[in-house]
Amino acid sequence: MQQSNYQIYRQADFNQPNYYPVVQSVQGEHYLPIAPWMGRLILPAAAKGNSGVLLEVYHADREHQYLVGDIVNLRWSNHPEVEDYVERLYRDVKFNEAAEESKKKGNVHPDRINNWHKVDPLESLAGARPEDDVIVMLPQVVVAENEDNPRPTLVISQEPIQITGRYRGLVKIVRPVSSGSEDFQVIHFNRESQEFDGPAEVIRFPQVLADKDGIFSSISRDIEDSPLNHTGWYIYGAKNAEEVFVVQAIAPRALLELKPKEVILGAEATIDYIKERYWDDRKKGTFSSVLLDPQAADRDEAMGRWQEGDRAIVMHVYGGIGGEKGEFSPMGICFGHFSFGLAQVVRDAFTHELRFEIDYKQIYTQNTDGIIAGTLAWSKYMGDRQWGWLGCRPVADILVKLDAFTIDYDFDGIKLSPWSEFSRQLDIMTGRYRIGDGTGGTYVGPTNSCVQDSFQALYVAIKRIEKKISFRPYIQDWIGRHPDHPQTRRFGQLVSLGQAIEDVLVPLEIVRSDWQDNIPTLGISATDYPLSSFFRALKSWRTMLPRLANDTVAEVLLKLGASLWVLRTNQIGGFDPDIEPIAPTDFF
Repeated sequence: MQQSNYQIYRQADFNQPNYYPVVQSVQGEHYLPIAPWMGRLILPAAAKGNSGVLLEVYHADREHQYLVGDIVNLRWSNHPEVEDYVERLYRDVKFNEAAEESKKKGNVHPDRINNWHKVDPLESLAGARPEDDVIVMLPQVVVAENEDNPRPTLVISQEPIQITGRYRGLVKIVRPVSSGSEDFQVIHFNRESQEFDGPAEVIRFPQVLADKDGIFSSISRDIEDSPLNHTGWYIYGAKNAEEVFVVQAIAPRALLELKPKEVILGAEATIDYIKERYWDDRKKGTFSSVLLDPQAADRDEAMGRWQEGDRAIVMHVYGGIGGEKGEFSPMGICFGHFSFGLAQVVRDAFTHELRFEIDYKQIYTQNTDGIIAGTLAWSKYMGDRQWGWLGCRPVADILVKLDAFTIDYDFDGIKLSPWSEFSRQLDIMTGRYRIGDGTGGTYVGPTNSCVQDSFQALYVAIKRIEKKISFRPYIQDWIGRHPDHPQTRRFGQLVSLGQAIEDVLVPLEIVRSDWQDNIPTLGISATDYPLSSFFRALKSWRTMLPRLANDTVAEVLLKLGASLWVLRTNQIGGFDPDIEPIAPTDFF
């Protein structure tokens, strides 16, 4: 049995939760908790009638600070929509032969829930790895205390978000305290002066472990010389037992703030940028932030379309690792990876400026790194120094602002949200991926892939909103009485988006049956049903190629009037001479 990267990474003490005391003394204005509620998921020793999972509380809101350090119950809300979501994902888990073979190749599977009955999404998340080391933040928590149960219960209605660290700060890196040291002197950002003239501190950037191919996901060498250092880094982590702040993840401030390096206007120029330009600059250690607006008359109008509280769909594609220690890329071909995410424009607590807050909805197969399908914060999926891709892969995140999809509808009290429906469909798909529809694993092939199943969630979300509107006479009447209302125009744009997804991604104009009916197909290898797998692939062949599908849909969105913000990174952080960025191949 091959060793997994996950097993390798676990050998470092700083990659284990117990390296960081549960009760932390990180206080003051220069460090802020990542979220009001955070903790470590704990899977019960045996299945207990879908009683949920446990959570070791790392941080609680102001009213419940007494729970920090305690182990509490974590349960789903009994709201009808939440119950429906959970019931859709109940599966008996029994590993098939493909899952057992995959484990031998060094992939991480949810062994601890094998042979469990009616596994729910919380159990599949907590049990996705061999150890209880999944750290999460919880949105919309309700605390329920029962005198008959000494252990309080946290009730949630949304999937926990996987995170790295517990606190974040904003610093400029000065230098290592000595040559080759893991300790660095930094200067904190001063909220009053809006400069890096706050207190100095020595913090630790432990050298991460190389994977089984000898590739480091990040290094700290010469990070102080990075072109991004002058605007600072968000650092994520916690203090160890020695009271030293350990940096577990980083994020360049310049990348996430709403200050584009370039603004491109007009339909022709924006489409040309997607077709020809946005992967051109791949100089290691650099980034770009480009705003595309096919409709705005000038830069100010294009910038004005992005305001605090606005939401955007994220289309994420990463490329390959080349160079002396690069991964296998025959003839320079790199398929890459695609996922959707959700972004929001927020006011940063340190700088008081607008920035993007991004969560990925990663539809991810079982893998050697132990990356878990689900909702992952940017700092977890990209910025994590051991598990993230910021330091070793080139990445493109295209943030899409299309009001028809990102703004909710309110037909005189009847409310519909494509945004929420999309998030729900992605959560359903990631929950299925974690257990392979009960088989123990999901596999990339002509039947299923990150691209196909991500777009299935988008397609189903749009069709469900259309169906809800078409089946409600009052809404139809409202639309008829308000033909020129902005909401009516937005709905027409939403219908156009749904049609465009069909026309572009399914060139034979045949919608796969499993896309319409949500038929369980995961955990089935292409070799099991070669003929049917071939025809499924033929019907949606574009969605098997991450960059092609991404770029094609980006063009469609521009033609529909969407504003796109393109964030590109090329192996950001310290300088690693042994790797080079490879763009994902578009095959056209």
